[in-house]
Amino acid sequence: MREALALAAQARPSPNPRVGCVLVRDGAVVGRGFHRAAGMAHAEVEAIRDAGDRARGATAYVTLEPCNHHGRTPPCTDALVNAGVTRVVFGVSDPNPHVEGRGADRLRAAGVRVDEGVEREACEALIESWRVCVTRGTPLVVLKVAMTIDGRIATRTRASKWITGPEARRDGHVLRARADAVLVGVGTVLTDDPMLTPREVAVVGSLPARVVLDSRLRTPTTSVLARTANEAPVWVLHGPEAPDERRGALRAMGVETIEVPLEDERIGLRAALRALAAKGVTELLVEGGGAVHGSLLDAGLGDKLVAYVAPKIFGGRDAFPAFAGTGASSVDEARQLRSWRFEQLGQDLKITAEIGNVHGDHHSDR
Repeated sequence: MREALALAAQARPSPNPRVGCVLVRDGAVVGRGFHRAAGMAHAEVEAIRDAGDRARGATAYVTLEPCNHHGRTPPCTDALVNAGVTRVVFGVSDPNPHVEGRGADRLRAAGVRVDEGVEREACEALIESWRVCVTRGTPLVVLKVAMTIDGRIATRTRASKWITGPEARRDGHVLRARADAVLVGVGTVLTDDPMLTPREVAVVGSLPARVVLDSRLRTPTTSVLARTANEAPVWVLHGPEAPDERRGALRAMGVETIEVPLEDERIGLRAALRALAAKGVTELLVEGGGAVHGSLLDAGLGDKLVAYVAPKIFGGRDAFPAFAGTGASSVDEARQLRSWRFEQLGQDLKITAEIGNVHGDHHSDR
């Protein structure tokens, strides 16, 4: 199963889950496969093709319960039964509520021995973003911030490069490479003119899409994002009243403009997340700025936090906070972090945590 997990990590087949499969017969591996991209063969089918006739009588180790429905490809349960596999071991059950019929039931009905729960925790982690997306209809939202120890992301003069050291910055690029899309507000585009692509790290599959929340379409055609739209996708989410000439100018640069409803003259965040899910985004990395982070927290829409904390103090009431928005009015309304982990990267501290609601119960306010 650990080899199946390693195989699955070689691809990012969003909006489908990462899945790996290893076929074993007489104590030897006879077939390997993983799901490379949506619409392509699933891991089980790849492993069966790799094994050929040696699949008959083999045990299949699969990270996710084999599918038992017709999507872009036929059911993997049928492929396993037809190949003569006699035992299937999988790590985690299929969480998709829209799947008709359970794979394990179909296999058992065909006389295949089925065992589940092997390396469950690792297999759960492998499909975390996909699980969230298929059960909730919106991506897993990861808030990433590089800040001083007093919670600031820029000085009062907007200076922000560089708050953290090279080790932390490189780790941030790893986060980008893992995500389906990287999101910022238009304020960040206007102030920092970022590229938002992962650099100097390995990228599995295609580059993540770069997303801008921009209700009035203020993203300049001269921005780095617009000028590199043909190198990696750029999607600008805007309101219904955005000027047509701005839409046309950005589209001419290769930027995709996506209209979403506004709430209080700002991009409706839930609508924006649903629009991104419809584009195949299962894991969204949000890089700010503080207003975007704060708005997502206010709406209860942040799932995880990755904070790189530098041993620096900007001070001053006009320095820019990592989390703006309305915020909590009392201590009891504070967002609760849980399952936190700490790691030192050079001189900086990396904090990774899940974000709960005001009562500490994750997702219950969705």
